[in-house]
Amino acid sequence: MNTPFSPSDAESDRSRPDAPSGNGRRTDASSPLAILLVDDNPRIAESLSIAIDLAGHRLDVASGPEEGFSRLATQGYDAILLDLNYAAGRTDGAEGLAMLERLLADDPGANIIVITAHSGIRLAVTAMQAGARDFVMKPWRNAELIAKIEIAAQRRVSSPSAPGPDAAAEPARLLGDSEAIERVRSLVRRIGPTMAGVVVTGPSGAGRSLIAAAIHAASTGAHRPMIQIDLRDALAWERLDQGTPGTTWLLRHPDRLDEVAQGRLLDRLRIEDRFIAIADTPSAITPALARRIATVTITAPPLTERRADVPLLARHFARITGERYGVPLPRFTPAAEALFATAVWPDEARGLAAAIERALLLGEDGVIDAMLLAPMPTPIPHAPSPSRASFDLDESERRMIEAALIEHHHNVTQAAQALGLSRGALYRRMARHGL
Repeated sequence: MNTPFSPSDAESDRSRPDAPSGNGRRTDASSPLAILLVDDNPRIAESLSIAIDLAGHRLDVASGPEEGFSRLATQGYDAILLDLNYAAGRTDGAEGLAMLERLLADDPGANIIVITAHSGIRLAVTAMQAGARDFVMKPWRNAELIAKIEIAAQRRVSSPSAPGPDAAAEPARLLGDSEAIERVRSLVRRIGPTMAGVVVTGPSGAGRSLIAAAIHAASTGAHRPMIQIDLRDALAWERLDQGTPGTTWLLRHPDRLDEVAQGRLLDRLRIEDRFIAIADTPSAITPALARRIATVTITAPPLTERRADVPLLARHFARITGERYGVPLPRFTPAAEALFATAVWPDEARGLAAAIERALLLGEDGVIDAMLLAPMPTPIPHAPSPSRASFDLDESERRMIEAALIEHHHNVTQAAQALGLSRGALYRRMARHGL
């Protein structure tokens, strides 16, 4: 949705060389493997890290499914070691099995080895029936586990359906657990393997490019790069002659072309190629062109329709931004968490990513508070503002006051100091907003 993912690559709408998920992107059996461990036990992670490093491979660690999907959105892995239980006291394996199901739905060829205790043999059998490549029981011998990993990775390389050496390694995963993004994932899984033309619409910044990349990743042509063309650039049209038969094309903004230009575009499209389009107004595409490139429409949902995903996306953007700048993963204050549930982010997920990056750079002591994420807006003197803008300003002020009160446990004096207001001024604004 996918992606990174830079922060805005995870749920972005900017042009980039979108590519399939790559959970088994290995072309030489002797080359080092990239392995992801999803396990909340730091002792296991430390022990495995040493063993895998000594074997000449690389291990990344995620403490649970959320972080696991976050890492998979920015990095391709040759194998995934998946623990089946995370919450304290849980032994039913439901969390791990749910992650296994989603991993395999996104990439049926993923190399997944499940980890379970000796008492969990039934869970291991269930996981194998669901599509896991192998399983290991705690405690294990490191040499045996590494052998299982290498064998599973080699099977992916040897498989006729495995992508070849030209396969791109950038993931295309759609993060989130909301109903809105799950509907998109379901459509991608259904339409991706076909040759149907797809137009991706929705607000800019909501992840349209990532959805297009996920469609390509689910296709039979995922081992070949998808070629992007911005149709507003006349010179870019020359690239339409460069692809070989069976190429997948990402056509940006066909709706911006007039009827004559759309007709010329249709004349240049090969019948054996696949076309995925990104458009603001799909209805502006002529019926003849739409039959070729827009058989199915997929709409990228705005963040207002996936509120439950905002904290998850914020942590994802914080993790990859922290890695980029070499700083520890920050902590969000309760007020910042509260802001995620109410704020409207300009430029959608891409705007959220930018806000997280700015807050991480300006924050102190590894903490991001609400004021860093959405500073109090300042009216421009002598600039008339329409009624809608005034409404938005009032809403923003109300959210900031709510966030400051939550962060300071409703201590009005401390909240007023944080907002740069006198105690009396804050009381007056609280009264005006009904707080």
